[in-house]
Amino acid sequence: MVPYSKLQTEELQSLLVSLKSVYKEYQGLNLQLNMARGKPSNEQLDLSMGMMDILGSDDDLICEDGTDCRNYGVLDGIAEAKQLLGDMMEVPADNIIIYGNSSLNVMYDTVSRSYTHGVMGNTPWCRLDRVKFLCPVPGYDRHFAITEYFGIEMINIPMSSEGPDMDLVEKYVSEDEAVKGIWCVPKYSNPQGYSYSDETVRRFAALKPKAKDFRIYWDNAYTIHHLYDEEDYIPEILDECRRAGNPDMVYKFASTSKISFPGSGIAAIAASHNNLDDIKQQLAIQTIGHDKVNQLRHVRFFRDIQGMREHMRRHADILRPKFEAVIEILDRELGGLEIGSWTRPKGGYFISFDSMDGCAKEIVSRCKKAGVVMTGAGATYPYGKDPHDSNIRIAPSYPPLADLKMATELFALCVKIVSIKKLLADRGAL
Repeated sequence: MVPYSKLQTEELQSLLVSLKSVYKEYQGLNLQLNMARGKPSNEQLDLSMGMMDILGSDDDLICEDGTDCRNYGVLDGIAEAKQLLGDMMEVPADNIIIYGNSSLNVMYDTVSRSYTHGVMGNTPWCRLDRVKFLCPVPGYDRHFAITEYFGIEMINIPMSSEGPDMDLVEKYVSEDEAVKGIWCVPKYSNPQGYSYSDETVRRFAALKPKAKDFRIYWDNAYTIHHLYDEEDYIPEILDECRRAGNPDMVYKFASTSKISFPGSGIAAIAASHNNLDDIKQQLAIQTIGHDKVNQLRHVRFFRDIQGMREHMRRHADILRPKFEAVIEILDRELGGLEIGSWTRPKGGYFISFDSMDGCAKEIVSRCKKAGVVMTGAGATYPYGKDPHDSNIRIAPSYPPLADLKMATELFALCVKIVSIKKLLADRGAL
C-alpha cells in the first residue's frame, strides 16, 4: 500500500469522504462491544469450573500437615499452596507469602506499608519531603494509580523490546535518594507484550541505589501466560539479585487471576527472608490468615505446576486465534500506510498500538461513538498523560471472536479517518 503521506491532498480528501461513509454504516449497526480491559472470556472461565466441586467431605479440607483449612491460622499460606505458587514464580516455597485473590491488593499493601511504616527500619515515606517512582511507559494503569494515590511523584522511563531504558534507570536510582521504587511487568509486559532481555534483568539486579529502601516492584503477572509453545524465558530476579549482592532489593508479585478465576484466585509475594519478616509484622496485625479453603481448592485442582501449565495451554488455544485475528486485520488494513505500528506478543493479554502523534484520543473517541469501548487513550502513562497522544492498548481476550474481528475492523477504520484528518490539517487543507 502507498503511505498516506505520499498521497496528494485531493486523494486524501476523496478517501476521507469514502471512509466516513463506511463509518456511518458502522454507527447504524448499534454495536455494543467492549475491549477496554484484559478480562478472561467466559470460555476461559469455564476451564476452571471443576474447581467448584473439587472439595467435598471434611477430610478433603485437611492439609498434608494436618491443618484444618476451615479454621483460623497459617498466616503465610498453607504449605501446598506455597509450593504450587513457588513453582509458578520460580522461587523456593519458603520465600513466599500467600494472600487473597488479588496481586494488585498485595502491591497496594506493599506501597502503603512503606508509606506509613517504612521499609526494614528506614524512614516512613510519609515523613519525607519527596518520594519518587520510576514508571516504564507505556505501562500498567493500575500500577500508576497506586503511586498517584499516595502522592508519589512518577517519572517516565521509555520502554523498548529489551525492557526499560536501563541507562536512565541506573542514573535515577544511583543519583537520587528520593527514588524508592520502579514498577516492572517483566514478562509479556502490559501493554506491549515485551519480555525483558537477560541483560536487562541482570542490570536490574546489579543496581546500586542511593536509597537504602529502594525496591524493584516485579509484577510477574503473565509468568506462564504463553500464546505459543515457543515461550519467552527471563532470568529469575530473586536469584539474580542474590548473586549481585542485593538480596533484599526486590518484591516479586504474581497471582492466579488469569489462570483460575479473576475474582477468586490466589495471590503471592516472593522476597528475601529479611523482607518477608518485615512484611509479616504488618500482616500479623492486618489478618489472622487468608482463605485457606481457596488455597487448597487450587492445589487439588491443578495438583502441581505441570497441571497448571497444561491448563494454560488450553487458555492459549482460546486466546491465540483472537490475537492472531487482531494482528491479521491490522496488517491487512493498515500495513504499509505508515499511520501506525503495533506489537506482536507471544504471550500476555494485550497488543500495543501506536498511532501518529496527537491521534490516539480521537481514535478511541470515534470507536466509542460507533459502539466499541477501548481503554482510554493516555491510560498507559502516569497521570493519564501520554506526551505524544499516540498509545492505545488493545485487549483481545474478552469478546467472542466474531465480535472482536468487527471491533478491530472498526478500529482500523477510525485510525485511517483520524490519520487522514491529521495529515490534511498539517497541510492546512482540512
